Amino acid sequence: MTLKLVIIGGGSSYTPEIIEGIIRRHDSFPVTDIVLVDIEAGQKKLEIIGDLSLRMIEKSAKPIKLSWTLDRKRALINADFVSTQIRVGGLEARSKDERIPLSHGFIGQETNGAGGIFKAFRTIPVLIELAEDIHTICPDAWMINFTNPAGIVTEALLKHSAHQKVIGVCNIPFNMRHSTAEILGVSPDNVKIQFIGMNHFVFGQKVFVNGVDRTEEVLEKLVGDHFDYSPANIVNLGWSKTFIESTRLLPNPYHQYYFQTKEVLEKDLQAYKENGTRAEVVQQLEESLFELYRNPELRDKPKELEKRGGAFYSDVACSLMDSIYNNKEDVQTVNTFNNGAIPDLPNDAVIEANCIITNHGPRPISVGPLPATIKGLVYQMKAFEELVIQASISGDYNDAYTALLMNPLIGDEKRSKVLLDELLEAHKAYLPQFNSRGN
Repeated sequence: MTLKLVIIGGGSSYTPEIIEGIIRRHDSFPVTDIVLVDIEAGQKKLEIIGDLSLRMIEKSAKPIKLSWTLDRKRALINADFVSTQIRVGGLEARSKDERIPLSHGFIGQETNGAGGIFKAFRTIPVLIELAEDIHTICPDAWMINFTNPAGIVTEALLKHSAHQKVIGVCNIPFNMRHSTAEILGVSPDNVKIQFIGMNHFVFGQKVFVNGVDRTEEVLEKLVGDHFDYSPANIVNLGWSKTFIESTRLLPNPYHQYYFQTKEVLEKDLQAYKENGTRAEVVQQLEESLFELYRNPELRDKPKELEKRGGAFYSDVACSLMDSIYNNKEDVQTVNTFNNGAIPDLPNDAVIEANCIITNHGPRPISVGPLPATIKGLVYQMKAFEELVIQASISGDYNDAYTALLMNPLIGDEKRSKVLLDELLEAHKAYLPQFNSRGN
């Protein structure tokens, strides 16, 4: 019996983490075949990653056959799981997503604000095409998406492709659980957080340690001790006592963009002037990582990979695949249809929620209505996401303009157009849906 995993974006620097995750879980998740897939522009990186992955598998002595290819459709034959970790336009596109908004006085970030919108514009059509291939070639395969913006992309795939076996994952709930464990001085395995909201806009309602509610203690420590509660790609600014006491919710690091916009923008502009954007920092980190990966003596995932902001995405994805395969019915936090978990939102809105993971997919656990303190913003964010998806599919200029205008980090009717025009021109090569309509 075979168990085949296809990794789309196999030349990514994150791939060694997936390989490590598969090796560690091989007794329960006995993958027999892994195929790494990339595009021609990524062939050199794909070969480096392929060679390192072979060394890792050889060291593990696990019976896993690994190959790599540029032929996506051939790779998908008989796939059981397909993971996606692509970046359309590469880090050069990310740099534009960051630089152009900053040059106009807006936050420049790859998954929020204008940068996140354009990442979605570039990504959604490509992944819908992939989903259609999966539905045709390996219709029983689960598509595990950790391409950002994960929530928006997952909702677009579930609503606009024939393939419905799609689940989105993000490392932020994982990071929140581990950071909370550090705050409390306990093992992350014993921490459970009741999440409510959506990708990059999810809150922790309750924190339990071995079933005991310790929410108040966490919130107090989050204010008083100034723990670094952020992944590598987000500067930690801390939270005021008033904010925490008023909301009574555990924020995630991305909330800084929405609740500390002025401070974040000032820091980003300073960093932009002194060191360049985060994309340029990542480019340097990528170069050093691939230098490590080239070493023929390297047979493990290097510790340096954790400096990447998306570290642990892959571990989350591997845990999810293991649970689906084994019908574990454990609880994991994923992006999927709401289906009544939050009664304030439509059933077909994609939320980030604790779900029971089965071989039929995730079943969201009900968390009740949105707290009044965040209800309005969650409504706005969900409506904004729907506008982004609509524009990504339609390629209509007015749809794109509305998406920017309704984003809480932009919301300026004149400058939204200036920003839109400049970003459309900068990313023209990766936005055929807009170009074909004469926009």
